[in-house]
Amino acid sequence: MAGADVAPPNSLCKRCNEENAVQSIRSERVCDKCFSQYVTTKAIKRMETYRVRGSTAKAARKLLFPLSFGPSSASLLHILDQHLQGQYDRMNRAAYELIVLHIDLHLDVADRKDTSELLEKYKSRFPRHTYSSLGLEQALLLDGIDWKALNMPEPPQDISQKSGTERLQQLIGSMPSATSRTDVITTLLTRLLVDIAKRNGCESILFADSTTRLAEKTLTETAKGRGFSLPWQVSDGMSPHGVGFNYPLRDLLKKELVTFSSLAIPPLADFIISHGPSSQISASSKLTTINDLMAQYFESVEENYPSIVANVVRTSSKLQPLTGDETTACGLCGLPVAEGTDGIYGWGGGQNSASRAAKQDGSHEVLCYGCSRSLNG
Repeated sequence: MAGADVAPPNSLCKRCNEENAVQSIRSERVCDKCFSQYVTTKAIKRMETYRVRGSTAKAARKLLFPLSFGPSSASLLHILDQHLQGQYDRMNRAAYELIVLHIDLHLDVADRKDTSELLEKYKSRFPRHTYSSLGLEQALLLDGIDWKALNMPEPPQDISQKSGTERLQQLIGSMPSATSRTDVITTLLTRLLVDIAKRNGCESILFADSTTRLAEKTLTETAKGRGFSLPWQVSDGMSPHGVGFNYPLRDLLKKELVTFSSLAIPPLADFIISHGPSSQISASSKLTTINDLMAQYFESVEENYPSIVANVVRTSSKLQPLTGDETTACGLCGLPVAEGTDGIYGWGGGQNSASRAAKQDGSHEVLCYGCSRSLNG
């Protein structure tokens, strides 16, 4: 019959006109090849904006790459590995090198064995990079954290893994809520990443946060009273820690990265630890955190209204960081706190010193409002 071989409407790829277009780039129907190329190009173009203009250094720049085993970090490592291979093929050198670091949040020995085995699989598939793994308890040895503010004694410098995990459990268990526990874990994780980056001479940290993840973080940190930190948590550039924070996947949705990971050759499914859909989270559960609720919200929004997710990130990226010399580093997160705004009462509705609780004699603790809320509920 005439016209029987003609492709049905909307089945042609909008980019190469190939038939059987099954993927979607926002509102476009595209084939798998063009979809993968789209994701890769977005990430590489963003990486190119991180170049040090006018630099004459011949040595490759060191970049720290936190690997969480999620679809975003697995996809970004796959993209960057191919990018570096292309540079070697063309110029026999690369502009940067990756130090891949996995911070193990598990405190159980059996769970750590599983993640160790998974890291070995990454080493076999992407062998050109330097790999290392640490437990989160190593954050207990960091300088610059005010342990008295956390109601903990100074950790011994010869701390073992067992005593370290016990102390970490004690610290996390003392937090007043599930949101507080998650917040402290995230804060210690960031402080440890910064320390490792500095010790290895890395100029920046490449976070694999998607547009969706950055939108979640925008509302989460604001709700927790740490909105002042958004210029460093959602935007590319130098952080107050003296290390750059960059987000190469900031132009891509999480669902796009999940699809990309399944299209990689070979697929990345065996390299990814899935935590299940956040849509199953119950808002009434005492174990549900603000992070969980925001992840659930943006998971539903990105499905049908991706522009809203992108708008949240674009708006938050316009925020300017705190300026001025009258700041002190928070004793927990290390971010700058403007004079007179530390503690629970710093942003509690009253902006004058009379509305703030007086510190105890001899106390020099400085905590930002967000960390004060996490520790005190």
